[in-house]
Amino acid sequence: MSRVLFALSGLLFLLYPAVRPWHDETTVAGAYDSMSSQAWVFSHLFAMIGFILVPLGLLALRDRLGLRPAVTAWVGAGLTLPYYGAEDFGLHGIATTGARDTLLATADAVRFGGVPATMFAAGLLTFGAGAVWAAIALWRTEFRYPAALFALGFALFIPQFYLPPVARIAHGVIVFAGCVWFGLATAQRRVLSGQGAA
Repeated sequence: MSRVLFALSGLLFLLYPAVRPWHDETTVAGAYDSMSSQAWVFSHLFAMIGFILVPLGLLALRDRLGLRPAVTAWVGAGLTLPYYGAEDFGLHGIATTGARDTLLATADAVRFGGVPATMFAAGLLTFGAGAVWAAIALWRTEFRYPAALFALGFALFIPQFYLPPVARIAHGVIVFAGCVWFGLATAQRRVLSGQGAA
C-alpha cells in the first residue's frame, strides 16, 4: 500500500508543475491567462492531493519509521493546504469573474498577506521536516539514498518557487523520483529490521 501511495503522490507532484500554465504573472494578461484556465485548477489540485497522500504513505510505514515522520508531515500538510486552496480555487474564481483590473493586486494580497504567507512557509518547512525524519530513521540502513532523495525533494519545495518554469518542472522530477524510489525501497521486507527507527 505504501509504495502505491508514494508512487501516486510522486506522479501528482510531477504533474503539478508540468500541467501548470506558465505565463508572465506580473502582467494582467499573463495572470489572467494562467489563473483563469482549467489547467491552473487541476495542477494545483494535483499538488494538494499529493500533500495528503505522502503522510498516509508515511503512516503506512509507522512500524519501520515510527510515527514522528507521519505526524510531522500531517501538521505540515494541514498548514499548507489552505494556502493552496486560496491559490487554486480563489484566484481562479477571481480571474473568471471578470475582475481583471484588480487581479494582480488581489493575487498579491492572497499570496503575500502576512498570515497566509507565514502559515504556508511554516507548513512547507514542517512537511519537509517530516520527510527528513523519515530519512533519518533509515539513514543507517541500505535505504538511506532513496530516503535522502525523498527528503531532498521536499526540503527544496520553498526554494523552487523562485526558479524559472523549467527548473520547477525539474524539481517535480526530483520529487517524483524520490517518492517512487522511497516507496519501492521501503516496501521491501528487509526494512522491517527496525534499524534506526525513530
